[in-house]
Amino acid sequence: MKIWNTNICLTSPVSIMIIVTLFLSTIVLANVWTEEVVKVEDDIDGKMWVPTKEDIAYQDSMYTIIRNTQNDVTDIKEDIVLILERLDYEDGTWDSIRYVKGGKIDKQRNQ
Repeated sequence: MKIWNTNICLTSPVSIMIIVTLFLSTIVLANVWTEEVVKVEDDIDGKMWVPTKEDIAYQDSMYTIIRNTQNDVTDIKEDIVLILERLDYEDGTWDSIRYVKGGKIDKQRNQ
């Protein structure tokens, strides 16, 4: 059996010996280079970490900061939408001070 019309034949004794040698060397190397599996125990020396009151207070303050930041971002996004609505008009004009009584912005602001 020939591959790509070359002179390499997979059924020749030399090719078979090379394939067997590569296979066996791969098996030997896989067995020699094994890494030790280190089992990590959750309970080291019988001492688990128990959060103190200060740790809990710190975590609570971080949660509060994150929640406040998320609320601020939401508020900023809503303000941006209002600003963009004020800039574009149906007739193709735009500015940030045009105000039409009874218009879309007036209705949204005075609900």
